[in-house]
Amino acid sequence: MSADFCDVCVGICYYLFMSKLTPIESEFATSEEAAAYDAWFRAKVERAMTSNTPSIPHAEVMAMAQAILDKHKPR
Repeated sequence: MSADFCDVCVGICYYLFMSKLTPIESEFATSEEAAAYDAWFRAKVERAMTSNTPSIPHAEVMAMAQAILDKHKPR
């Protein structure tokens, strides 16, 4: 699994969940910190979307995610 893949997954989670929080619920101390992170994140997503590296099929991604979950499942 490439680092770019992980970064995109984290980015998607951030976009889906963190972008809907109010400033009171933000993880950033200032709006400047939030804006800087947002700019960094958007640039990273843009690089990933325009990348020429081969994509990973959905079934393979789900198998990798399941393997991670199984590895950390309490016994």
